[in-house]
Amino acid sequence: MGAAAAVFVAFLASGLLVQTLNVAFGIWFTQIFVFLGLGWYVLRATGREPVRYTRLAFPGLAPVVFGFVLGVVNFFAIVAPVQYVAQSLLPPAWREIYDVADMFRGQSSLEMAFIVVSVTVVAPLCEEFFFRGVFFQGLRAPGGPAMRAVLLSAVVFSMFHLDPVGFFARVELGVLFGWLLVRTGSLWPAILAHTANNLVSMVLFFSARHLEMPEQPGSQEQAKGMLMLVLIGGAVLWALLAATRRFPSLLGPPRSREELEAPEAPILLMPAPRLLQLAVPWMLAAVLALGTYKAVDPLGIQLSRIDRDFPLQSVPEGAPDALHAERKALYELRVQARRGEIPLGEYAQERARQSKQKKTDVR
Repeated sequence: MGAAAAVFVAFLASGLLVQTLNVAFGIWFTQIFVFLGLGWYVLRATGREPVRYTRLAFPGLAPVVFGFVLGVVNFFAIVAPVQYVAQSLLPPAWREIYDVADMFRGQSSLEMAFIVVSVTVVAPLCEEFFFRGVFFQGLRAPGGPAMRAVLLSAVVFSMFHLDPVGFFARVELGVLFGWLLVRTGSLWPAILAHTANNLVSMVLFFSARHLEMPEQPGSQEQAKGMLMLVLIGGAVLWALLAATRRFPSLLGPPRSREELEAPEAPILLMPAPRLLQLAVPWMLAAVLALGTYKAVDPLGIQLSRIDRDFPLQSVPEGAPDALHAERKALYELRVQARRGEIPLGEYAQERARQSKQKKTDVR
């Protein structure tokens, strides 16, 4: 619990602060220096060896491939339908406030690539290291059934994303990742399942945006399509899980029930080094990363400041076409300012004008 509290404080104090400078850089910074760095620090400070404690030993090719495939199938069978239901039932204002698509709007190609790599590669590794490696193992230490720790770590994992719309979908994902860790004895299948989920989500998001498909649920065709996903995806998911009983090697070497349920004993290598000595390398690396970003991309920081100073009301899907065109033009203007093709003042002026629009004006 102490590790979770420390990460949460660090997340709010540094991760969110850095993300106000630039979303793309902030996501990467949060994953590396908060989830991975602070998790690593907590383990070393308590005398544990991070790689062994978090079960980062490679389990073999079969469990890793199985984890990736399971992540893909689970997305269509459970995650997408649960997210669809949540978006349909929750107030529209919530969907607007917690619309993850906002972080992609007005970004340059380099920033977009940074976000994609962070979400599909960096986040699965760093988040699984902390939530299933550090936090889950800490919950198991006092003893008790493993699935209790799986569920609690899944709930905390979802809460950390600060997204009530996706809360239940992420809880299910957390349970899946925890189950993979318990059954395989390695963190890598969970990391690959996490990667698969984020990768599929990203591909579908960009495909829908390219085809200009509606982002919000509601049509009868969407409901029928989602029902088909549940039926087909559920059948494939059941077949995959059934295959693990017929081919146990899919989950790696067999483990006894006692081994699956027993708490893992802490691995003490040496007395904990002084806390400051452990923290200094991570602190220096974080400061260096921030300094490098500030020196390399001052324009991006200024744009982020403009965005923060002039927040925008979301434009609902049913709003007049003119309002949608106006907002799209603003995002294109931001990209031009990002490239240095127009003065920052031109973008700031238009952003300020649209920011002053009342909520009723965009409905």
